[in-house]
Amino acid sequence: MKHQDLHAFSIAQTAQLIQSRKLSPVEYVDHLTARISQLDTKIHSFITPTFELARAQARIAESEIMSGLYRGPMHGIPIGAKDIFETAGILTTGGSRTGLHHIPERDAAIVSKLYNSGALMMGKLATHEFAHGGPSLDLPWPPVRNPWGLDRFTGGSSSGSGAAVAAGLLPGALGSDTGGSIRGPASFCGIAGFMPSSGLVSRTGVMPNSFSLDHCGPMARTVEDCALMLQAIAGHDPADGNSFEQTIPDYRTKLQGGIKGLRIGVLRSVWEEELPVSPEHRQALEAAVKTLQSMGATVQDCRIRPMQDYMDVKVVLAETEIFAVHQQGLIERTSEYGQDFLTRILPAVLFQSVDYVSASREHRKMIMEIQPLYAKFDVLLMQGFGSAPKIEAHRPINFWKRANAQVPANITGGPALSVCCGFDAAGLPMGMQLVGAPESDATILRVGHTYEQATTWHTRQPALTSDTHVPAIVSPDLTPDTLACDAHTRELTLRMAHNAGLRLNEYQMDILLEAAPYAMAMTQRLRQTRDWFDEPANVFRIPFSPDNKSA
Repeated sequence: MKHQDLHAFSIAQTAQLIQSRKLSPVEYVDHLTARISQLDTKIHSFITPTFELARAQARIAESEIMSGLYRGPMHGIPIGAKDIFETAGILTTGGSRTGLHHIPERDAAIVSKLYNSGALMMGKLATHEFAHGGPSLDLPWPPVRNPWGLDRFTGGSSSGSGAAVAAGLLPGALGSDTGGSIRGPASFCGIAGFMPSSGLVSRTGVMPNSFSLDHCGPMARTVEDCALMLQAIAGHDPADGNSFEQTIPDYRTKLQGGIKGLRIGVLRSVWEEELPVSPEHRQALEAAVKTLQSMGATVQDCRIRPMQDYMDVKVVLAETEIFAVHQQGLIERTSEYGQDFLTRILPAVLFQSVDYVSASREHRKMIMEIQPLYAKFDVLLMQGFGSAPKIEAHRPINFWKRANAQVPANITGGPALSVCCGFDAAGLPMGMQLVGAPESDATILRVGHTYEQATTWHTRQPALTSDTHVPAIVSPDLTPDTLACDAHTRELTLRMAHNAGLRLNEYQMDILLEAAPYAMAMTQRLRQTRDWFDEPANVFRIPFSPDNKSA
């Protein structure tokens, strides 16, 4: 092993070197610090580096390992955390100008778990504003660039996590996922990203996007690395009302055994009909299906509801919840938020209580409807994202115009894994998703790992050096187009914004009016005749102290 190759090693490979005392955690941190200092000026994946903290933690880890106290595969491994994970005494901005002075007193539960496993904190990573939205050129930090093409989008909102791992700045990172925010960057950046089952990983101390749909999980070079990180962070947290006690297996051991006899349902209709992918991506997905079939899996096409149905439920629920979190900030300091964030959150003023409850009732219906499919198949195979678009091609309003194939997994509450399934002619990665029923995390990881062992896509690395040219980003014209907003919708929107306490300037109001017709269309699709007894999906658990029983 050459010193200059350390960044190319997986967590599993590096852990073996550290455990056998062939690699010093301090040496590893120093190597990554130098690489980050050299290359992150090109991709901007870090908001707040914590190199000195990592070095101090590395010295402790090295001392423990030398004395015979080895905590496991994460001991001495440097990681980064999306900047919505609270870290005691370390700036945690949420990727927002409004969080520029926020220094938490406590660590998020997931951060504490990683520290207990011996992991080292290299820094806080870029995120789209409050884990929401897309690249916004009006924030204090430049947009994160994709290591495979510096003019390309990383995906979001775990943008820094995806880019840092892909560029070999970190072997692993924490991300969050409300509608694809782990899997999107993993897909565009050519790495593995795992969204665990709802309730498996604590969200305590993580800035909320949606109380109903948020997940936290690992992003790493390989599925095996995701399994190692998951082992460290999984487990019941009484402080998180979404968490519940469940058996935590040895995820690394569960990767073995192959997939012979597993039943895989292929959602081919989504990439052929609803959300068509490029010919190159389609070819890659079809090749992945054949690879899994050749390893003994039973493969059969299947269908689920249209993606727009899932999107309607997700958006009405999540935007209502995040608006409630940030309403006071929006009232007092609207101009401090980025345009992309405002484009997504402001239209929530149009969602009424009946819309939120209708979405929750439909949410429950969707969960019940998919149960027979999960009884028939062990895994569902869906498309991930294809080739990353240029950063300057991003338009905030597209959030309201386009459905998203990542969303069904958040709605149904099970695990979802993104892995690379090929590269296009321009050398940009393309991804696929493996989705499962709640608590099928080990199975999903096993299928992804088995696929990786049969292919070589995950072994590729972007050719990023100190001499790599950084192209300029041309700021697009994002002037809101309000022509689609009729007089009735305009009048209602103005009234609802006023009732919510918002005092928007003309440009901010145009941002709201541009998206208003699409938001109203969602509410109309959800307002359908229902039985009196159709229940909502949200069931709240009240956390108690560990020495008391919970109700």
